[in-house]
Amino acid sequence: MKFSRNANAQWEGTGKEGKGNISTQSEVLDKTAYSFGTRFAEGKGTNPEELIGAAHAGCFTMQLSFLLNEEGFTATYLSTDAKVTFEDGEITHITLELTGDVPDISKEKFAEIAKKAKEVCPISKVLKAEISLEIK
Repeated sequence: MKFSRNANAQWEGTGKEGKGNISTQSEVLDKTAYSFGTRFAEGKGTNPEELIGAAHAGCFTMQLSFLLNEEGFTATYLSTDAKVTFEDGEITHITLELTGDVPDISKEKFAEIAKKAKEVCPISKVLKAEISLEIK
């Protein structure tokens, strides 16, 4: 299977005082605001790091579901928080915090499958940052 997905970012002004917006092909993001403030401080809008976190959490959780199914398990609930650390001009670490409810699976088997999902998740593969997995 091969496909492409598209996103667009627009920016006006300087890096610090300027502002921009991000849109996605699906229109889930449609001229969603982002700025210096939403990236390095607080404010209403998004930023590249939280978008990477959302993409990674979503990809990993779906990958885990597929791998669980291959092993004969079906999750009743999976939730992944992705904490993206930005330091000195680069993303240095991503922590995935996983919580799940999977009937009839041992903690050890769940951890084994989750670790495999972290390794084979397409977003994990594309990122240079160290990626860790915390299972709750």
